[in-house]
Amino acid sequence: MGRTFIKGNEAIGEAAIRAGCRLFFGYPITPQTEILEYMSRRLPQVGGTFLQAESEVAAVNMLYGAAGAGARVMTASSSPGISLMMEGVSYLAGAELPAVIVNVMRAGPGLGGILPGQADYLQATKGGGHGDYRCLVLAPWSVQEAVTLMQDAFDLADHYRNPVLVLCDGVIGQIMEPVEFADERPPCRPLAPKVWATTGWSGDRPRAVINSLYLDPEKLQAHNDRLQTKFGRIARDEIRCAEPETAGPLDLLLVAYGISARVATTALERLAARGIAAALCRPISLFPFPSAAVARAAARARAVLVVEMSAGQMLEDVRLAVGDRRPIGFYGRQGGLVIAPEDVAEAAERLLVDPTVREGSGG
Repeated sequence: MGRTFIKGNEAIGEAAIRAGCRLFFGYPITPQTEILEYMSRRLPQVGGTFLQAESEVAAVNMLYGAAGAGARVMTASSSPGISLMMEGVSYLAGAELPAVIVNVMRAGPGLGGILPGQADYLQATKGGGHGDYRCLVLAPWSVQEAVTLMQDAFDLADHYRNPVLVLCDGVIGQIMEPVEFADERPPCRPLAPKVWATTGWSGDRPRAVINSLYLDPEKLQAHNDRLQTKFGRIARDEIRCAEPETAGPLDLLLVAYGISARVATTALERLAARGIAAALCRPISLFPFPSAAVARAAARARAVLVVEMSAGQMLEDVRLAVGDRRPIGFYGRQGGLVIAPEDVAEAAERLLVDPTVREGSGG
């Protein structure tokens, strides 16, 4: 295990390779293009294949074909590019194919801008494609955690036979931090042989058929019932959350993920200097959302402040978790503007003075 100073996007690519990814299909878009550049250089060195597709639509369908053959496969894009992939993501989930998809989010909507954002939360967690499907969604707050979650993502995709989204913001993709790559590590979940993969048939097993089309409504109902049972297992078993480290009552609970959580930790220091007892609850899995953990932490606080680089998308899940038991405020920035710790601290103080004001745009 060595320590390397590396950019987030490049660390994501290296982590994927160390997790066994040997096929990458993608299309360049800021702020994730370094992932493609890194994979184009590194994959041939380890016997893998990089292919720049003609579009994001082509890339996700290449992913479908390679996943169907049992390979560990990956693509990456940024917000508008991920939107183009959404039909294919639904196909992957419907056909129960494991794949890892990285979204290095930028500001939107539409083409928006090339600076970072967090406004793809609802697309990722509620399903941006068609039909009743879910993707497991993981959100790192550092380059090191991005490395760890990337390796876990491939194991989880194979274990559940389902797409896994790694939801980064543009800051995590672009910053450079020291990282340790584990030379060997056991899978985070048991991995069964891929007997379902289309690797050729010699009569020694049932024929492998990859499909998401069911013209018989009874068979489609049964297929959906089985998928929902699987999504229920994911929702039960794959909850990840960094809960507050301090015990005892709090004046305020901050809830944030990704780079917003990093900013929130600095805001905690400023609040402490002003005599305000505050703590951070950081969801790591966005689906499944750690509702019980957020509710537990909120029960210790007078009020809850949600911090996001969006108009308030995770805010909906926090409201569902906390209900009316505590006042819930919101502070967010859009357009690629990164939230400042002092702004979070000031929003927290305003909420504590007037807890009837449940949310605000943040300017």
